[in-house]
Amino acid sequence: MNSAMYTHCVPVFVQLLTAMKAILKQTEAYATSHSIAPAVYLQSRLYPDMFPLIKQVQIAADFARGVSARLAGVEVPAYESNEHSFADLDLLLDRTLAFVQGLNPAQFDGSESKEIILRPGTPKEKKLTGQVYLANYGSPQFFFHVTTVYAILRHNGLAIGKRDYMGAY
Repeated sequence: MNSAMYTHCVPVFVQLLTAMKAILKQTEAYATSHSIAPAVYLQSRLYPDMFPLIKQVQIAADFARGVSARLAGVEVPAYESNEHSFADLDLLLDRTLAFVQGLNPAQFDGSESKEIILRPGTPKEKKLTGQVYLANYGSPQFFFHVTTVYAILRHNGLAIGKRDYMGAY
């Protein structure tokens, strides 16, 4: 039997990252078939003070890796966030999925009561239990950025819907 922490973490991240990969492939194909420069989509944002699509994807991947790693008790893999194309984002998501899927459910045993420290040694340091970290911080952050990717693309005319966002489950 898998840990509830694993069940509410890894499979959820895998489902939505896989769906996001598919949406980004649709976007790239749409841009190509309509002679739209990829940067038009990659640099799109919902509002001027928000991050562009490319950064939203990077942050979603960061949260999937970071949350999973912290709860599993392993080092968070550091990536450079230097993606500039759909192909780069696809590779980032592949690497993120491989990392997350490579974690063992047993690594999450007891993580609900594990202490997670955010921004250690800074004035913004915050200590949370693993349960609170996943339910009230990590998952909402991840969902915000995945949803924003979907919203940016939908706003820019991509014919995607809830099934595309959700992916296979």
